[in-house]
Amino acid sequence: MTVASPAEIARSADVEEGPELRRTAWQSALLFCQRQPLGTVGMVIMIIMIAAGLSAEWISPYNPTRNDFTAMTQAPSWAHLLGTDQFGRDLLSRIIHGARTALIVGFTSALVGGFAGLVLGVSSAYFGGRFDLILQRVLDVLMAFPLIIMALAVVAIFGTGVQNVIIAITIPLIPRCARVVRSSALVIREVPYIDAARACGFNHARIIFRHMIPNVVAPFLIMLTAFAGQAILAEASLSYLGLGVQEPVPAWGLMLQGGAEEYASTAPWIAIFPGVAIALTVFGFSLFGDALRDALDPKMRDR
Repeated sequence: MTVASPAEIARSADVEEGPELRRTAWQSALLFCQRQPLGTVGMVIMIIMIAAGLSAEWISPYNPTRNDFTAMTQAPSWAHLLGTDQFGRDLLSRIIHGARTALIVGFTSALVGGFAGLVLGVSSAYFGGRFDLILQRVLDVLMAFPLIIMALAVVAIFGTGVQNVIIAITIPLIPRCARVVRSSALVIREVPYIDAARACGFNHARIIFRHMIPNVVAPFLIMLTAFAGQAILAEASLSYLGLGVQEPVPAWGLMLQGGAEEYASTAPWIAIFPGVAIALTVFGFSLFGDALRDALDPKMRDR
């Protein structure tokens, strides 16, 4: 009987085998669509939003910031499919360009906050001891505040604007990601190939980034989809309160702020269509995140 050396055990953690792992990306996508129909609906909504945001200049029928005072609060028609707002701006064009704003804020906040939380969570689990104790208490303090309250506090310090809104939403996402990742990393820390990597003399950075982080990718990807939806909703909330993205940048929250109350009875489409866009987008991210969790969870894969 041949006993594997510590170096061979450590290297085996980097080798992926098995027929399921050798599937092409296209085959995996088809299998996902067959097994997760609701997740497919969410994925389609996400793709439509991303495509609209990336191609806003080409598919928008009008300039989203151009005022037309001869067409104020016009009802939906062939000229303006979703109507116009109180300044005569085309709502469809503003919703399409608002998808870009939501895309920039949502994805940037989710990615930056998620990766920062990933590194902190894995590092906390790996080093343990006093470092883990102090870091977790700091994260507890940050998590004691709801996301929107923390975002409001950060905006009050840094001010409004797209960049500051991204910072305001990113900060409260970091401890939420770090806490979930840490719970998974605590299990990974005890497996034999981590001990083998230490025995081979690998430095801490290599063990964390090459052996631990790849093994917590599944919960991390699920959190990214949830965080993106939360970030889009938080951006809309801040903009609605006048503390987020400012005019003339098209944003769904700003559109609600301008028409939700004053024109609720005379021109309800000003608030209805941006609200539907926010609800559909967050709903799509939630559906896709739930389906992704089921697809990546080994316990539910064969059900």
